[in-house]
Amino acid sequence: MAASIESLPDFFKSNSRIEEAQYHKGKVHSVGWSCDGRKLASGSTDRTVCTYSIDRERLSRDCHFKGHSDTVDQLTWHPKHPDKLATASSDKSVRLFDARTNKCSSIIQTKGENINLSWSPDGQTIAVGNKEDLITFIDTRTCKAKFEEQFKLEVNEFSWSKDGSLFFLTTGLGSIIIHSYPDMKLLHTQPAHSSNCICIKFDQSGQYFATGSADALMSLWDISDLTCLRTFSRLVWPVRTISFSHDTQIIASASEDPFIDIASTFTGEQLATIKCEAQTFEIAWHPKRHLLAIAGDEKDRYDSSKDAGIVKVWGFPGEANYSQKSSQNTPKPLMAMSLP
Repeated sequence: MAASIESLPDFFKSNSRIEEAQYHKGKVHSVGWSCDGRKLASGSTDRTVCTYSIDRERLSRDCHFKGHSDTVDQLTWHPKHPDKLATASSDKSVRLFDARTNKCSSIIQTKGENINLSWSPDGQTIAVGNKEDLITFIDTRTCKAKFEEQFKLEVNEFSWSKDGSLFFLTTGLGSIIIHSYPDMKLLHTQPAHSSNCICIKFDQSGQYFATGSADALMSLWDISDLTCLRTFSRLVWPVRTISFSHDTQIIASASEDPFIDIASTFTGEQLATIKCEAQTFEIAWHPKRHLLAIAGDEKDRYDSSKDAGIVKVWGFPGEANYSQKSSQNTPKPLMAMSLP
């Protein structure tokens, strides 16, 4: 692992090999690591979920979960239990899987087509959002809905703060809405972007979070006073997915651009790029290593009418599969932004 932020560009030059796993028959919409980093999971439009392990620096499939009757749009692992996985589907259900038994342990029916999912830091609650901007809070001990919150505006991604006392939502108005939890009292509405705010992620320390927007900007925030510390403007298309590395030093962002941007969280310097052959749906840093899981809209190499169903992990030791930090992706100047 790189010792300092200054050494990371050189680190990624020699640790940029991509490993691929191709077990899905449809687009891979979601990827995520278990809390201990021993397993990776992927959810697909083929209605299945796959789990993988890293065996001698290569991806090896562990299990192929079936059961959903429609697209698996989101998945998330239990924050403390490395074998428990939750999935949200357009089939109006949330499923809980156990990687020890390789079986579905619970099915929770919901009221709409689910598109977003988040697990509370204490592991006791799952929040699932549907296309009608209804968020259902599920008690994971009883596997039943505790309560629901219907919003009158477009709600996109959401997440709890690290201590679980605050619930953050991104909106179609470009703002961040903050509620206290569990009473869901509205505490603050923070202007954040000039257009649809699509995604939100917290770093592992819980001190910082980042948002991505249709204005093609990613913004870094300090949770203590809601100060926007920096904006990142290298992407051209709406920022649809972001991820912090385990040490908070690195933040990755992706969209429909032909590259994934790997940047220093606090200086904004571009550390590397990962070439993309199609739009990227989701990225996720490993919880202990500088390995980035990638889900994208790639087509079969031999039949462009078919989805590839590929999961990629970038950052293994070895020669780069794709070019690093090239002249074609020269960083744009970073913009400072002060918000009310």
